[in-house]
Parts: sequence; C-alpha cells; structure tokens
Amino acid sequence: MSKFDSLIIGEVAQDTNVDYDGTVVKAVGGAVYYSGFAAANMGHKIAVLPKANTRDVDMVAAFAPAENITVYPIHSETSFVTKNVYFTPDRERRNSTVDSVIEPYRTEEVPAEIDAAIWHLAGLVAGDITDEMIPFAAQHAMVAIDVQTMMRHVVDGGMVLKDWETKKEMLPYVRFLKTDAAEAEVLTGLTDRVEAAKLLYSWGAKEVLITHNSEVLVYDGKDIYTCPIKARNLSGRTGRGDTTFATYINERLTCDIPTALKTATALVSLKMETPGPFVGTREEADAYKAEFFA
Repeated sequence: MSKFDSLIIGEVAQDTNVDYDGTVVKAVGGAVYYSGFAAANMGHKIAVLPKANTRDVDMVAAFAPAENITVYPIHSETSFVTKNVYFTPDRERRNSTVDSVIEPYRTEEVPAEIDAAIWHLAGLVAGDITDEMIPFAAQHAMVAIDVQTMMRHVVDGGMVLKDWETKKEMLPYVRFLKTDAAEAEVLTGLTDRVEAAKLLYSWGAKEVLITHNSEVLVYDGKDIYTCPIKARNLSGRTGRGDTTFATYINERLTCDIPTALKTATALVSLKMETPGPFVGTREEADAYKAEFFA
C-alpha cells in the first residue's frame, strides 16, 4: 500500500485566462492542480487522481515541478476546457465559460493500492464527482470536499450555482467541508457566514471552512475561528480557495485548528501575490507567516 497524507480527486482544467487589462494566458488549472502544489510544497505526501483526455494533456508533466506528488492519471474522452475573463484587478468579478467537461469519476477508477489519511474531492462542476463517491471515500479515509463540485452547473456554456439537493444526506460523511461565501449563501439561505457555518455543521459536516476575499473562517461545532487574508497584491487570485483548503486539511493532520488556519491563510496570502500554483517552500511560507501573521 502507498501511504499518503491526502489523495486529491479532480480533473485538471485546460484554462484560458483573460485578465482585466486584456492579457491572455493559457494554462493548466483546476482544484486538483492548485491543491496538489500547495499541499506538496508544504512538505505533505500527496497523491493526485487527475482526469482529462490523455491525448491532449500530459498530467504527469503538469505536476512534475512539485515534489512529494504521485500522479495517477485517468483517461477521459473529454477534458474540462474553460475560459475565465476577469473584469477587475482583484479578480473578484469574472465570467467563466465551459466548452467541455470530463466523463464522471467512477469508484472503480480509484487505485486500490492508495492509502491516504484524507480523500479530498476536488471536482470543478456538478457531475464530475457523483454522490456515490462520498460514502465510498468515507469507507477509506476522512472525507474533505470542496462543495463547488456539487453546486456549479454548466448551463449554456456558463456556470451557475445551484443548491446541492442531497446535502443533508451526504454531509454526515464529510469531515472537512469547504465553501466560499457565495456557495454558503446558496446552500443555507444565510448571508451571515458564521450562521451559515453553524447550519452546515448541524447538517453533519464536522469542520466547516468558508473562504471570503477578506478572511478564512472555520467552525468545528464549538468555536468560530477566523484569520484575515493579507496578500500585498492579487495577481495570483486564481486558486485561492483550493490553496487554502488543501493546506488547511493537511496541516490539521498534526496541528490544532488555529495553527492550521494561520498557516493556510498565510500560505494563500503569499501565493496570491504570484500567478499560478504555489511553487515555494515551507520555509518561505513560515517566513511570510512570521512577518505578517505574528
């Protein structure tokens, strides 16, 4: 058996990003990509199970710059292909269009030899990872899920947020739940992030993390923890939530909530200052934390 801190399941994306100033960049992306780099470069041993058309995307090469990652590529006849147009320098306003999506993950595609403490379900749109994957994952590890994979629906080439209809059946299987502020509002009907986190916990998620452009919030059923984001610029805004969540859940294997939250928020603040995934070191992240999060 192969022993990992986390197994991250999700497709790589073939992204075209158009910045507010008209700059066009084509890149590999996706939650599995940003999550894998962040966790691995912080020193965690990571397995990734990316899915794409292997004739178009070399998934092993995509993750090669990050040490501590073992890649188990899965072929899909179709890949996730998207275009993101950003309207503001902070990248908070964007329009995303989707040209194609992957064939859904199946439980039998997960290699039996993988042994991981956490299974991190990190799809990009509804249908990538079906509900059946959640109890299946819970049989093997602690389940972490980025709820975007259940809520973002492709409609006429665009992405629309819709409620996760089976949330109350599935959330009891979930150890770590990640949403952003907009997703939390759709899930719960609440604009107050603290109250939304408490409601999501009451539905079964054991630890709820909600990202916002100003802070990261965690609720464990007892206390609310928050940490402000302190990035000096936002040129690397893409992948913010993925970087935060992957760092947080892997740090939680050995740290308490406040420590893991501060490390994750410091890391994402640093990462947001440079486009692309986090390619630095733990030492660089610790130095940034010591300077800005003392």
